Amino acid sequence: MAVKKSHPTFNVPNFGAKSRKRVKARWRKQRGIDNKKREKMDFMGAEPTIGYRNPESLRGVRRSGKRIMIVHNVDELKRLMAGDVSGIEVTIAGGVSVRKRIAITEFAKGKVDVTNGVYK
Repeated sequence: MAVKKSHPTFNVPNFGAKSRKRVKARWRKQRGIDNKKREKMDFMGAEPTIGYRNPESLRGVRRSGKRIMIVHNVDELKRLMAGDVSGIEVTIAGGVSVRKRIAITEFAKGKVDVTNGVYK
């Protein structure tokens, strides 16, 4: 099985400097006219570019080698399980209530892996 490419952490300039505690660990494109990172100077670190992209066959695949599918209710899970579920992990959508999470988790138990289910 092919392995996803690794890439450096893409941070904003001055992340980690003691005087810049307010700078969060996240990426924002640099737009300043004199910005060294925008000018792609090596010492400023890497920027996200198209070259870091993984092959289409590996996109959306977790480390377990399974593809992830988002589910909002039990009906969606039933439709999903009508096909082949051997290479699929289910994630319950963020806006789903605890009551429905429990129902989805109970329905999927033993048949398909739920990454963020609620177990009693």
